[in-house]
Amino acid sequence: MTHLSVEMLAAESVEPITSAGHAQLGIAVLAGIAVIVLLITKFKLHAFLALTVGSLALGAFAGAPLDKAITSFTGGLGSTVAGVGVLIALGAILGKLLADSGGADQIVDTILAKAGGRAMPWAMVLIASVIGLPLFFEVGIVLLIPVVLMVAKRGNYSLMRIGIPALAGLSVMHGLIPPHPGPLVAIDAVKANLGVTLALGVLVAIPTVIIAGPLFSKVAARWVDVPAPEKMIPQRPSEDLDKRPGFGVTVATVLLPVVLMLAKALVDIVVDDPETTVQRVFDVIGSPLIALLAAVIVGMFTLGRAAGFTKDRLSTTVEKSLAPIAGVLMIVGAGGGFKQTLIDVGVGQMILDFSKDWSIPALLLAWLIAVAIRLATGSATVATISAAGLVAPLAADMSTSHTALLVLAIGAGSLFFSHVNDAGFWLVKEYFGLDVGQTIKTWSVMETIISVVAGGLVLLLSLII
Repeated sequence: MTHLSVEMLAAESVEPITSAGHAQLGIAVLAGIAVIVLLITKFKLHAFLALTVGSLALGAFAGAPLDKAITSFTGGLGSTVAGVGVLIALGAILGKLLADSGGADQIVDTILAKAGGRAMPWAMVLIASVIGLPLFFEVGIVLLIPVVLMVAKRGNYSLMRIGIPALAGLSVMHGLIPPHPGPLVAIDAVKANLGVTLALGVLVAIPTVIIAGPLFSKVAARWVDVPAPEKMIPQRPSEDLDKRPGFGVTVATVLLPVVLMLAKALVDIVVDDPETTVQRVFDVIGSPLIALLAAVIVGMFTLGRAAGFTKDRLSTTVEKSLAPIAGVLMIVGAGGGFKQTLIDVGVGQMILDFSKDWSIPALLLAWLIAVAIRLATGSATVATISAAGLVAPLAADMSTSHTALLVLAIGAGSLFFSHVNDAGFWLVKEYFGLDVGQTIKTWSVMETIISVVAGGLVLLLSLII
């Protein structure tokens, strides 16, 4: 397990933009995060504006000149958007193609036709995990809720027995698996290898989703026994289509970027010679940009044209997919600005200085920081971005595998105990027709299980690899 020590945490020195002492920096960090929390929770300010104001407040409290604080923030925002903005956009396009073509419905209907009885919760977690790969959490919920409600109603199942596995599958993908925004930003911040992170993320995700999904759903169904609310069953996208893509080709399209990125990671390990043609080819086709771009282009034919979309309809689908992610992109960018401000005022070096005498594992520290920010702000993405900025210096001398585990520890911590300051909490509450107490007993507890189990598995893996 990677522990914090003088030898292992030697990082490249960054000239801070302030000469503030550790005490003032510590107060500045707490004040900056407090400003963000207060603006999001009390004043209901958009997370992008809250992160922007909080970053400038952090610089001011740390005694940094305002012009340098602004430069740090805008520089961090620009580099973050440059690093992950295109990937988020491509993921959104693929997700929109999957939804509008009826491909998502085809996956759902095919798996449900072959499952029944006790296998149904397992079928739901499988559906959610596959669909959750290219989709944002909120989009995945909107896609899956009609299926969850219809299955619960027609099969006379407990709503929680079907709903919890679906939510667990989506949430685990959102927190741990690239190309979701949180993991992508954390990978960029700590300079982790995307392919290795993806491979280890899948390894951690499988047992986590089983425990938090089908297994916990048995308990959740006993705690909260509610019927599926009739009014919340909306129309499915494919009901307006004359035809839709086949199951096999849809799954292949969704998994294409994952396969390409994993193939690159495998070739890097097996060949381990950057000069060989094979590795250079896979370095290109397995890069996130090319892998996702390939999936989008393939998806236009295997999903869009297979559903009978014209060129104009395809163009409209792509256009509509980009508008909803503007907010996400700006939040992620502002989070990158906050991260860079933290680094530039010297917080990273402060953590290194304090950590010299600590015996706490670096991965556990990363998890705890992400948990604290998640509980305060309610946003898994904000928690991931902020925690990644704080612990990035700890990755300086980590191995490739441990740097990937650091990303997963942050992702696991960012999912801890969703409550009333999280938009996802209210989304689940309203769709499932629950009251606040019932939502805490089911959704909030499920999120906590995911966070603790995934965090524990990450620590366990760090002892082995």
